[in-house]
Amino acid sequence: MNAPKLVDSLSFDAPIYDARGLQTGWSEGAYSCRAQIRYLRGGEAVQAARLDGKQPAVVTIRRSDVADMITSDWKMKDARRGTIFNVRAIVPTEDRAWLEITAESGVAT
Repeated sequence: MNAPKLVDSLSFDAPIYDARGLQTGWSEGAYSCRAQIRYLRGGEAVQAARLDGKQPAVVTIRRSDVADMITSDWKMKDARRGTIFNVRAIVPTEDRAWLEITAESGVAT
């Protein structure tokens, strides 16, 4: 993957937990980076999600120490469009230089 394809700008919000392990809020802007957002189009599951008002996407970001801390309980925001996504899964690419994040917009955060 080439860096010029990273045309989108994202910010990630990390959950904040109290001493009992209950989520009390969000640490907004915990991490910001450039990314490539690819909205999924095919398949039955994708079409069903779209009918429910959800939009699945695969987001590619450059791997770093901070990016490696992102988990599936984080959320991310497309800075240009204002779209909020829930992170569903994070998988490193084969060359381990990038992270591919499966995310979904249009769901409760």
